[in-house]
Amino acid sequence: MATTPKPKILIVDDDEIILVALKETISSEPYDITATTSAQEALGYLEKEAFSVIISDQRMAEMTGLEFLQKAKTIQEDASRILITGVVELKTIIEAVNQGEIFRFIAKPWIREELLVTIQNAVQRHQLIEANKKLQQSTLSLNEELAQANKALESKLTQAAQETQAIGQQTQTLQKNFDQSIELCYRLLCRVHPLLGKETKAIVDICELMCQEEHLSSEDKHTLKISAWLQDIGLIGIPRELIKRYRETPEDLDEDELGLIQNHPIQGQELATFADNLAIVGATIRGCREHWDGSGFPDGLPQESIPTPARYLAVAIAFVESPLPREETVEEIINLSGHAFDPEAVRLFLKVTQLSRLPKKVKDVLFSELSPGMVLAGDVNSPAGLLLLPEGHVVNETSLKKIVRHNMSDPIHHQILVYA
Repeated sequence: MATTPKPKILIVDDDEIILVALKETISSEPYDITATTSAQEALGYLEKEAFSVIISDQRMAEMTGLEFLQKAKTIQEDASRILITGVVELKTIIEAVNQGEIFRFIAKPWIREELLVTIQNAVQRHQLIEANKKLQQSTLSLNEELAQANKALESKLTQAAQETQAIGQQTQTLQKNFDQSIELCYRLLCRVHPLLGKETKAIVDICELMCQEEHLSSEDKHTLKISAWLQDIGLIGIPRELIKRYRETPEDLDEDELGLIQNHPIQGQELATFADNLAIVGATIRGCREHWDGSGFPDGLPQESIPTPARYLAVAIAFVESPLPREETVEEIINLSGHAFDPEAVRLFLKVTQLSRLPKKVKDVLFSELSPGMVLAGDVNSPAGLLLLPEGHVVNETSLKKIVRHNMSDPIHHQILVYA
C-alpha cells in the first residue's frame, strides 16, 4: 500500500547558523524539509514543487521576509506562511496577518515546543484547505453530472406534455431518471470509498425491512429509503485514512479532524438536494447521527426534535458500522435504547431484523491479514481491471498465493473487502 507523503516545509534564512538550527529543530518531526539561505532560490523552489508550510526570517539581504512571503503567496496561495523575526514590528506584523500574507509569526529566540506546535497547526491548515478543495471539486463534478440528468429530465417532461397518450410511459421514465440519480450518488461513493459503499447497501436492506411494516407513514418510508442510500455521501472528499481512524480510535483525532467528520451530515444534506428535492430527505441525512439524549452531532438535537426517519436510520447505521459481532451489536443497541436511540425505533429494528435476516457485516483488510476461509465481499481486480477473484469467493491457500504473488508484481491499489 502507498504511504502518505510527508508534508513539505520550506525554510529561508540567510544566516547559515540559524538555518541549520531551524532545520535540526524541525527534523525531529515527520516533515520533508528544504532549506536555503537565498530568498531568490526559495522562489525558484516554489515554482517547481508544492509546499505545505513556508518559514522565512524577516531580516535578509536580498529582501525582507515579508517581501519574500508576499511573492510566495502569489506562487502558492494555499501554503501556510510563517515569519520569524528578532525585532517585533507590531504594526507591520498585524497588517501582514490581516492581509493574509502570513499565518503566524514567531519571535527570536524561539521556544522549541512553540515552534513545533505552530508548524503542526500550519500543516493542518494546509491539509484542511486541500481537503476542502477536493470536496468542492467532487461537488462540482456531481453538480455537472446531475445537471445533465436534469436537462434530460426536462426534455422528457416537455415531451410528456406534448404526448398525452404516453403519460404512463413518461412517468416510468421519470422514475428511472430519479433512480439513476440515486445510483449515480451511490456509485460515486463506492468508487471513492468501497467499504462505505458496501455498508450503505447493508443499511438500505435494513431500512427496507422496516418499511415493510405499517408502522411508518408512506412519506416517512420514502424518506427513509432515499436517505439510507445517501446518508454517507457527505464523506466524499474526506480522506479514507481519516474515516478509518475515526471508526477505530476516535479519541486520537484532533479538533480539526473531528470537525471534518462531524460536519459530514451537513455536507450530505447539501449534496442530497441534487438527488431528491424533498427537504425532509436532507434533514434526515443531517439528523441520522443525532442521539435520543441530545449527545449526537452535528446539532445536538434531542428526542422528538430529530426527524422521525432519521431516528430509524440511526439504528440501522449503528448496526452496520459497529465493529462488534452481530449478536453483540444487537445487544449493544438494546442497551443504548433511550440513550442513543429512540426506543420505538429499536423495537421496530428488533421486530423486523431477526439475526437470520440481518445483512452480513463487511470490513477492509490488509494483504497480510488475509487468510484461508475468509469470504470476499467485493471483486479483487488488477490495476488494469482484470478480475482476479470474484465477490463471494472463499479464500484458500491457492487463491491467497495467487493474489499475493500478483500484488508483488503488479500492486493492487483498491481496498480488499471481506465479510466479518
